[in-house]
Amino acid sequence: MAIIKIKNPAIDLDAAEIPNIDASKITTGSLGADRIPSLAASKIGSGTFADARIAASNVSQHATSFDDNKIVNDISTLAIRQASNENKGAYNTNSMYVDVFQDSTGVTGLTNVSRNSDEYVSSVSLDTVDVSDNSTTFTDASSQGHAIGQSSGRWNTAPGGALGGSAGINTSWNGNGYIFISNTNSFIHQMGSSDFTIEMFVKSVGSTSHHGIYGFDDSSTQQGQFATNPGGTNGAIYWWGTKTNGAWDMGQGTRITDDNMNGLQNSWQHIAVVRNGTNFYGYSNGTRKSTWTGSGALIDENSGVRFGATGNVTTTNGGYLDQIRISNNARYTSGTYTVPSGTSGYTDDANTQLIIGSRYQALSASATGSFESNAITAPSSTSKMGAIITYQDQAGTNTLNTDIVLKLSADGGSNYATATMTAMPDFASGIKMAKVNDLSVTAGTSLKYKIEFANQASGSKEARIRGVSLQY
Repeated sequence: MAIIKIKNPAIDLDAAEIPNIDASKITTGSLGADRIPSLAASKIGSGTFADARIAASNVSQHATSFDDNKIVNDISTLAIRQASNENKGAYNTNSMYVDVFQDSTGVTGLTNVSRNSDEYVSSVSLDTVDVSDNSTTFTDASSQGHAIGQSSGRWNTAPGGALGGSAGINTSWNGNGYIFISNTNSFIHQMGSSDFTIEMFVKSVGSTSHHGIYGFDDSSTQQGQFATNPGGTNGAIYWWGTKTNGAWDMGQGTRITDDNMNGLQNSWQHIAVVRNGTNFYGYSNGTRKSTWTGSGALIDENSGVRFGATGNVTTTNGGYLDQIRISNNARYTSGTYTVPSGTSGYTDDANTQLIIGSRYQALSASATGSFESNAITAPSSTSKMGAIITYQDQAGTNTLNTDIVLKLSADGGSNYATATMTAMPDFASGIKMAKVNDLSVTAGTSLKYKIEFANQASGSKEARIRGVSLQY
């Protein structure tokens, strides 16, 4: 080692002889980097380092990774719930789009699918069906699906029909016809003490004498029946009912219409009998015509239902019938009521037990179908998207990514990326939920989703899409 001379004739020291010189004694000059090989961090009390002096790995190795998908999914789920609760139309924010199909404004490109007024999209839809002239086919359009037979009963288009229909049931063309539903021990055969509504449209009754309109096969007292005046000339329609099979103790010859129903040949008249607890009401064309009481259960018929004649009034109704409905609730209880209207027949609901009409709604299914959202403009280009859908297995079990397929696009639908959805906890009772996060898509700002159905069949596999939340 070279000798460092200190120019003081009294001192002559080399570096090895100064191992621990106090830093405070060094007041000028600089030290080379190789002179500070392992400076402790504690020795750096102030100042800053340039970015280039700190390697990225020195920072990332101390940072915990964070996945925000759980938060994003929770927010999307809450958005769907809020939109459902408030019955909101489709809307979007800077990073999310939500549609619960409150209306059809958010969807386009519907192919073999339809949006239902109950706020879902499905490839199973209700179609309107019209009967043809002289047809002897009668269909129960309710979910009960009763088999309906006929004995010289047929549809005739001459009188037109009610509720948009084109025909009336003619059971008098050969003098002794009717249509019937054989006994199946269903509600329409055994109403018991339950509330009910029996209603129909009539056009003329063809005669002022005693003619059967609605009742049962047996020839004695019956659970209930409509017939025109026995032995009179007023042409009104009356109700009879029993609980004892020997006496008309649940209404005996109670008039439910005005006189001269036979004279009303140019318009359809709505008639109904309603039970509400122990109260019975007779209605005609919007007005209550009669009230009576009866307690206990109507007699158990054990025989078929007839329209156009009854087992104890075999003289056939001389007019026409259309839009017959039986329900297991009291649909009308006030002094006046709104006569059913519209142009698509009755709408089936949870209380409906029978619908027979010249125009009715029937389910039809397409095995495949699809629909898309309208394009949403993102605030900036995106190459990754996510989504949550809520759906219902109305029939059968739909397999995600097979029976229900989700596709996402960021370039206006020019290129769709197919998602692999995973199931989430149920959104609500009977409503399922699925998700996809961070799906890579062709970058763009025009965002869309597309949902495709496969293997759909009415009654065996029916998927209903209830809501979509698009993430971007």
